[in-house]
Formats: sequence, structure tokens, C-alpha cells
Amino acid sequence: MFKVLLVDDERIITDGMSKVIQWESIGTHLIGTARNGIEAYSIIEQQKPDIVISDIKMPGMNGIELVSKVNSNFPKVRFILLSGFGEFDYAKKAMEYGVKHYLLKPCNENTIMDAVTDLCNEFKQNQEREQFVNNMKGTLEAVLPYAKEQLLKELITNHYENKNLDYYQKLFQLEVNTSRVRLLLFQLEGNFQFEHMFAIKNIAEHIFNSYLLSCTVGETILFLLNDNHITANLHAEIELIKSTFYQYYQIDTTVAISEAGNLLNANKLYKEALDCLSYRFYLGEGGVIMKKDIAYQSHSDGEEFYYDDQNFCRLVKSGSWDDVKDELITFFNRLTELRLDINNTKSYVFQLFNSMIRLCEPKEMNTYLTRLSYLLEMDTIQNVEALFESVAHAITTSFYEKNKNKHSAIINKVIEIIDTHLGTQHLSLHWVANEMLYMNADYLGKLFKKETGEKFSNYLTRLRIEMAIKLIENENDVKVFEIAEKIGYGENPQYFSQVFKKYTGYTPSEYKRESLQGL
Repeated sequence: MFKVLLVDDERIITDGMSKVIQWESIGTHLIGTARNGIEAYSIIEQQKPDIVISDIKMPGMNGIELVSKVNSNFPKVRFILLSGFGEFDYAKKAMEYGVKHYLLKPCNENTIMDAVTDLCNEFKQNQEREQFVNNMKGTLEAVLPYAKEQLLKELITNHYENKNLDYYQKLFQLEVNTSRVRLLLFQLEGNFQFEHMFAIKNIAEHIFNSYLLSCTVGETILFLLNDNHITANLHAEIELIKSTFYQYYQIDTTVAISEAGNLLNANKLYKEALDCLSYRFYLGEGGVIMKKDIAYQSHSDGEEFYYDDQNFCRLVKSGSWDDVKDELITFFNRLTELRLDINNTKSYVFQLFNSMIRLCEPKEMNTYLTRLSYLLEMDTIQNVEALFESVAHAITTSFYEKNKNKHSAIINKVIEIIDTHLGTQHLSLHWVANEMLYMNADYLGKLFKKETGEKFSNYLTRLRIEMAIKLIENENDVKVFEIAEKIGYGENPQYFSQVFKKYTGYTPSEYKRESLQGL
């Protein structure tokens, strides 16, 4: 069984988890609890637990400091961190230490048990892999081809180190120190089954002239090619593989190609190909990615990204979806341009998403919290943006509905003020906002247009011209300057005539003559 240590300065939490969780049922044994990082580290030194479940904020030594110290001295220990909503910076730091399980309080026993089970499975997989490598010396002659494939796979994916490597070179007739190779990773996009991975592997084996290794690694298909045998048509061959596979299954494929290097350094080439593959987060799915495509890292080093999430939250609370959507476009465009480390990019998205959902009522917030895990697991920024936009739209619309009645009352008051002061020369949006309603003029203008479908200035002009037309039609002897004064143009009849003609096609005098003639 794997040993587990609980760490939290709140005794009620450690006592609760100790009693509620059925540790033995998931293959673990609880060795004890600690009240802070200092006490926990002492226990870790003595009892060497496999898993530590720790709160982040604790006196003496907090959870992040504990992770850092343990990671340096006991790197095999795995952590599950517990945190409240307001500790985003801690979560970001935890990612840097490779902590995969960051659970938001409060969390139930099922969530904790799932995280522990995941780590136990990881331990078991590592043990099985190590056991397999240790047993390779006793491999029978009949399974040498399979053993060769596994050796290459271990060499590539796990930086295989063994003092008997010379023995394996002779056994498998490999030139580890001199062979120049290039590594390819195929990633199927969308929903796919193992049979699809097997199919594209067979297609690629048929199209490539020669290869040292083809195998599946997780959800990718790996090809190791001898660089001396690679033709100038490599990209054409890859496109043929992609198009042939798509023709049968309608599933797209992203391909990453490493630089050429020594077979002994295949693990470095594998990591390089993984870096290229992860770059599809920015590039999108279905491309062919090489190291030159991720050169962006050099120009974004050290550049910080700052975004005012409070301003964004104010827009969401205002209920103005057009403004919120524009802000989201600006936010994601900037992240795409910077092309920071993907985990950093996701952490910025995490921060803004967290700020936004905290505007909601507790029940709604808990509903949206379930989307966080989906958001952080997404492998393209386009998918992240789409999910974020859908949640933002729902929350913004909710605020709009809540504010609708209040907004309508305000605009009714504005219309009442316009009707009352239509002949006042200084009547304007700023005057109404500042002198009558004590509101921000820009916000009031946007609100007026949303409610009426018309800008304040256009609405005011239309009402004044309509009033002028009535005066002309009802009072035969009325003068132009008198009309201008009555409808708020003061002592500027010339400007009134220009506005009137623009609106009606006639000057006031022309309109009066036409009206008298039966216009």
C-alpha cells in the first residue's frame, strides 16, 4: 500500500479526512497528520510517505514552501494541494513544481479519493516500467525484436541510463553513439479510439521508406527515422499519411518533427517534439510543426502580461455583452501574440475566469467552477476562448436581465427630462448625466442607445426638428429665429437652418412655402 500524510493547520479538516475516507479501499495507508509544513517535513524525513495531501496556507512553512523543499530532497513524493478561491498565485507556483492535483475547497471525499487513486496508478505504472527494464537482460531470443522496440522506446521517452548499454547495442546491433535520427509524433484530434491510432500507424509504416521504430506512447504515435534515409519528400509523405487517414476516418492529425540528432540523445529529441506538439495550443489543430515554429519563445522571454480583471468584471456586471465580447477578444489576442509558456497562459485565463464567476451567487458559482477543469485541460487556445465566451455570455446576460428594469426606469427619466427641457439651449447628454442624474455620461449614452436603439444626440435632434415642423405648419407667421429659440438652438438660426435642411431636405423658409402650397 502507498503511504499518505495529511497536512492542515485546521485540526477539524485532518480529523474529518482521516475518518471519512476509506484509505485501504484505494490501496493506501494513512501514516498520520501534521499541523504545518515544518511538522510535516519532519514526518516525511522519517517515514517517507508516497503522497502528501496539504493545505496551501499554513503558519511556519506553507504548502508551496513544503513542496519546494520536499521536491529538492525527496523528488518521488507526490502532492495534492488544497486551496481556497483567492490563492491563484499559489496555484500558479504549484504548477511550476509539477503538482497536477490542485483541489478547491471545499471538496468532498470522492474528489480527494479520485486524486489519490490517480497518483497510485501513476506509481504503479512507474513500478511496472522499471520492473520491465530490469528484466530485459533475461529476454529470450524469440522476443528480441519486441525487446529492441521497448529499449528504443525507453531510450526515447525516459532518458534510459544503464551501465550495460554497450551490451544492448551489441545484442540489438544498434549504433547508439553514432546514429543520426529524427523523431516524429502523430497526434489524432477530437474523439478517437485505439483502432484509429493503429490505423494511422499502419498507413505511416506503409508510406515511409524505412524507420527504426514505430509505437504508441500514450495518445500519440511515435516514429523514429534514420536521418540518412529521410528524403526531401518527408513533408509530402506526411501530408499523404494525413490525407489518407482523413479520407477513411474524417479525423484530423497534428504532426511534430524534431531536429536531427544523435540516437543517444533521443530523449532530448522526444521532448523537443513534445514541445512542438504542445505548440498547437496556439497554432491550432491539424498542422505540421517543427522547432523553427516555436522560435517565439526568444522574443517573449521576460515579458509580463497585465490585464485589469476588475475592469472586465465591471463590464460583465453592467450586462453589456458587446463590450464584454470586445474585451475577451482583446484579452485572448494579446495572449496569442505573446505566446508565453502554455501553463502561464492558462494561469492568466484561470485568474480572469475565477474573478468573473465570483460575481455570481454561490449556487451559480459552484456550477461554473466545474468548468475550470475542462478549461485547464483544453489543448488549443481557440477551444479555451470558446468555453470562456460561453460562460461569460451566460453571466453577462444574467446581469443584463437583473438590470433591465432599473435601466428602463433611468431611460424613462432621461426621456422625461428631454421632453421638459427640449427648448433649453444647453440640453445635452453630459448635462443630463452630470446635472440631472449624476451619472457617467458615456455609460448613460450606451444605456440610452441599448434601450431606445438610437443615440442620444440623434434622438434629441429628431425631436427638435419634429417640433419645428409642427410650429411651421401651425403658425403661418412664425419667424425662423423664433423657431430656433423655441427648440433650443438659441440665437443661432443659421445652424438651425442647416440642421433642418439636413433632416428634411428643405430650409425652414422653403419648407414653409411648400407647406403653404399644400406640401
